[in-house]
Amino acid sequence: MSTAGKDHQVVFSTDGHCGADLWDYKPYLEQRYHDAFDVWANGFHDAWAEGTDQDRDANHRVGVASMMAPLNWDARMRLEYLDSQGIAAEVLFPNTAPPFYPSGALTAAGPRNAEEYELRFAGLRAHNRWLVDFCSEAPDRWAGFAQVFLDDVDDAVAEARAAKAGGLRGILLPNDHVLRMANLYYPHLDPLWEVCAELELPVHRHTNFPTESVAEGGNAAALIGMVEMQFYVVRAIGHMILSGVFERHPSLVFVITEITSASEIPAYLARLDGMLRMSSMGDGTPLVEHIADALGALRRTPSEYFATNCYVAGPTHDLRQAHDAGVPNLMWGADVPHSEGTSPFTLEALQTVMWDLPESDLNDLLATRAAKVYDFDLDSLQSIADRIGPTVEQIKTPLAAEDRPKFPQDTRCTIFNQQTAPLLKTADR
Repeated sequence: MSTAGKDHQVVFSTDGHCGADLWDYKPYLEQRYHDAFDVWANGFHDAWAEGTDQDRDANHRVGVASMMAPLNWDARMRLEYLDSQGIAAEVLFPNTAPPFYPSGALTAAGPRNAEEYELRFAGLRAHNRWLVDFCSEAPDRWAGFAQVFLDDVDDAVAEARAAKAGGLRGILLPNDHVLRMANLYYPHLDPLWEVCAELELPVHRHTNFPTESVAEGGNAAALIGMVEMQFYVVRAIGHMILSGVFERHPSLVFVITEITSASEIPAYLARLDGMLRMSSMGDGTPLVEHIADALGALRRTPSEYFATNCYVAGPTHDLRQAHDAGVPNLMWGADVPHSEGTSPFTLEALQTVMWDLPESDLNDLLATRAAKVYDFDLDSLQSIADRIGPTVEQIKTPLAAEDRPKFPQDTRCTIFNQQTAPLLKTADR
C-alpha cells in the first residue's frame, strides 16, 4: 500500500545504532571463549571515547563516544524515545564494542591475523545473537543487521544464513580502514553476494572513522578520518558495480549509510560512466586489453546499475539538496542515539527540510523505499504512525523562526544544523 493520503506520516529511520553493554555480551559467547572474554573485558578501553563528551548525557553523545548510552540496549527506553520522536521503525547498526574488539564497532579496523580473526568473529557472532533477541522485543519496528567479516567467505555465508533464520533483515560488511582495507571487488566473495541475493538480505556499508584515534595517530587523525570517510564509503559503490556483482546477482541490494554528501554521487557515477566510454574504441573494443574481460561483463552503465541496485540511507547532511538534484534511492535516517542525528528535534528537522515537498516525495524519503528494502508491512507501520507519528500537516508546516531549536553551548545537533542551515538562510531572505 502507499501511505499517501494518510493523516499521519510513517517515519522510518534508516540509521540507528544499538549494542549490548560490555559484560552483557558474555552469555551470547561460546563457553570456550569466556576466560579470554574476562581478560579482554577487564582491560578494555576505547581511546576514541576517552575525553570526548563524557561530561554530557550518555544518551546524547557524539557517535564515537556513545557506547555507554542506555538507549543502545534498553529496549523499553528506546521504544519510548522513538515514540517521542515520531519514528515508527528503524534499522539497527552496531554501536558498542563486541567481544575482543579493540574499540567500538564503527571505529575498529578489521582483524589482522588468524588469532584476531578467531576471537573477533566469535565476538561478532555474540553481537548478532544478542541483536536477534533485542529485535524480538519489537519485530514490527526494528530491522537488525548481522555483522560479517570477509576473511573467510564460508563463515560469512553461514552467518548470513543464521541471520535470516533469526529474523535479522540485512548484512553489515566490514569497513575500510587505514590499518585494514576491506575491498569488495574480489571474485571469491561471490558466494556471499549470491546467498544475500537468495535470502533477500540487503548488504550495507556504514560510514566509519577510517583512521586511528588521536591517541594513536596524532592530532590530525580524527580530522583526516572525517575528510576521508566519504571517500571510503563511496568507493565501495565502484567496487560492487565495476566487478559485475549486480550483473551476476541482479536482485542484490547494496546500501551505503550516513555519507557526508549524497549530492556528490551523480558526479562519481558520471565519472565511472565516462571512464567506461573512454576505455572503448566506440565499437565495444577496449583500448586496453587487460580490462577487456571486466568491461565485457558490464551490460549497462554504472549509473544504471546504481539506479536499480543501490540506495543511500541515513542522516545524509545534504538530503534535500541531493533530492532536488535527482539523486536516486535516497532514504532518511535519524541516527539515534548519536548527537550528530536529528533527535531530539526530529519533527523540526523534517519541517525545515521537507515542508514543501509533495506528499509522494515525503513517502519515498520517509517510508515506502525503506519498507520495500527491509520488507516491512506498510499497513502495520501506518498503525504505529497513527499512534505516535507526526501528521502530514505538521511536516508540511514551515518552521517559524521563533520555533527553531535553541542550542545551548554544550548541545550538539549536527545533522539538524547541517541539513537545515542552507534552507533556513534561504527562508530568511
